[in-house]
Amino acid sequence: MNVTGKTQNWAWVVAGVSFVALVGAAAFRATPGALIEPLQAEFGWSRGLIGLAVSVNLVLFGATAPFAAALMERFGVRRVVAFALVMVAIGSGLTVFMTAAWQLVLFWGVIVGLGTGSMALAFVATITGRWFIKHRGLVTGVLTAGGATGQLVFLPAVASLSASSGWRSAALMVSAAALAVVPLVWFLLREYPADLGVPLYGGTEVVPRPEKTSGAARRAIGALTTAARSGPFWFLAGGFAICGATTNGLVGTHFIPAAHDHGMPTTTAASLLALVGIFDIVGTILSGWLTDRVDSRVLLAAYYTLRGASLLVLPQLFHESVHPSMLVFIIFYGLDWVATVPPTVALCREVFGQSAPVVFGWIFASHQLGAAFAATAAGLTRDHFGNYHPAWYAAGALSIGAAFLSMKVRRKTPTPSAPVVAQAA
Repeated sequence: MNVTGKTQNWAWVVAGVSFVALVGAAAFRATPGALIEPLQAEFGWSRGLIGLAVSVNLVLFGATAPFAAALMERFGVRRVVAFALVMVAIGSGLTVFMTAAWQLVLFWGVIVGLGTGSMALAFVATITGRWFIKHRGLVTGVLTAGGATGQLVFLPAVASLSASSGWRSAALMVSAAALAVVPLVWFLLREYPADLGVPLYGGTEVVPRPEKTSGAARRAIGALTTAARSGPFWFLAGGFAICGATTNGLVGTHFIPAAHDHGMPTTTAASLLALVGIFDIVGTILSGWLTDRVDSRVLLAAYYTLRGASLLVLPQLFHESVHPSMLVFIIFYGLDWVATVPPTVALCREVFGQSAPVVFGWIFASHQLGAAFAATAAGLTRDHFGNYHPAWYAAGALSIGAAFLSMKVRRKTPTPSAPVVAQAA
């Protein structure tokens, strides 16, 4: 086998295993929205309280990401990802024994939050940065779609199993899905192309494997300290915080109970979110393809503006049954669900160079902080007003604001001496 063929084979094998791992970890992300009402019915917990547990998960999910990226450089991607999947399985499995609200926060929030955070989008940035030059934006889109879509396509199964066999069966299914991926990661995931004596996909020379670094926490904090001195970091972090608030935090957590408030069956609402996941695959891969060709700032501004417009009309689309207008929203919103990730990663690479995976970990942390705030705020809004209308309107307005933040990111002009990994994907 020639070197080029070997590079192509292993680069795509690594990308494929990473995709499956992200889908396996995403199984848990499907759980909260589908189980809010069963937990409320059994334990009498308010939506605000359940939203708090989801918020803890989202905060840790984001806060762990930059440290996980540094740990992957220190201990290896394979070990960190395998450990993360085991954490997800343990946390989800332990929920079947809980009897008090603090246990929900511990299992859903802390344990699973740490596990999923270790496999956040910094993992995607690490894999694409190590293995790809050509098609880097496209592969970023595919892997991002795996994580985001995985949490949505599991929803019908989680909702159906919860309705027929109880929410504990659904939690155990999630645990099994995460564990099933561990052997694939352990035996097939490779760290660097240099380990196989091949260049990055699209490259011509073998890039030596970097020396292991110590002090993962110190490196993560150092990357934040340096990046935080620049305006682009805050513009990207602010936009991504709004992105998290308007996806995982609001729609991902509260769409199903909001639809049920209007008489729509839980399984039907879950199926609609699964459709969002299907169209998300198309939208995110297309976004990755566009990121290789179009100014990433323009893409982000377009995505956020269109998302804001769709959320502003959503409150009028809920009915007992699925109307054509709701299907139009699902398709439109699905195409935009995480289309923001490839251009955000590309801008991080362009602005922050080789520190991009760790810096993106911090930007992703802002995404999860926004999601955490929205998960709790939307639940409290529902408890106080009896509906979610103010939450949808606020999310729409914030999304349009994110478009303005994205256009303020200054682009760098690559120089001939700049390393390949520091250039935009």
